[in-house]
Amino acid sequence: MFVLIVSVALHEFGHAFVANALGDDTPRREGRVTLNPIAHADPIGTLLLPLLGGLYSAAGGGIGGFGWGKPVNWNPARINRKWKMSTAKILVSIAGPSMNLLLGSVIMIVSAVLVGKHVIPITGDAFKVLYFAGVTNFILFFFNLIPAPPLDGGHVAGELMPYKHRASYDAYAKYGPFVVMAVAMIPQISRIFTIPAQFCAEHVYKLFAHLF
Repeated sequence: MFVLIVSVALHEFGHAFVANALGDDTPRREGRVTLNPIAHADPIGTLLLPLLGGLYSAAGGGIGGFGWGKPVNWNPARINRKWKMSTAKILVSIAGPSMNLLLGSVIMIVSAVLVGKHVIPITGDAFKVLYFAGVTNFILFFFNLIPAPPLDGGHVAGELMPYKHRASYDAYAKYGPFVVMAVAMIPQISRIFTIPAQFCAEHVYKLFAHLF
């Protein structure tokens, strides 16, 4: 639950920071350009569901951790005129997953250094917690890139969609939440983001373990 709260907070901070940097001060006025997890917490998505998932996991029901943060409000019409609106929307959308990619990589580097310097054993609980935190952030990265609204990948796909196919995409977007639920809850489908996440986490760790 702690790992998810921190990871979601950094994800939403990424959206807010980039929107503010592009010229829209809405996130700053609403107090979202901050790393304070409370500012980005959604009562259900960030607190209740992760708590229930953690209890379910502790009871032997598998791994919990499904959730989301409070969406960042921003106004594309307020961005600096030197940016195309479609470009701004894409940059703000990918900022969130990029923060998870960055955090996941940093955690793997730190864990590799700590193990390499014999600060923590690779078989100990501290390493397991760090590795789990790293994998979680890689999972959030790949999950949010799925091209289905309201995920960030869905917004990017909508902006990149050729105009002649925009109507078809808008019709598909109406069912986006159901696509997201299916991808998240059906194990056979969820592999499209869990497998690459685990692959990246493992190889990033091995790369830095080799260096240290």
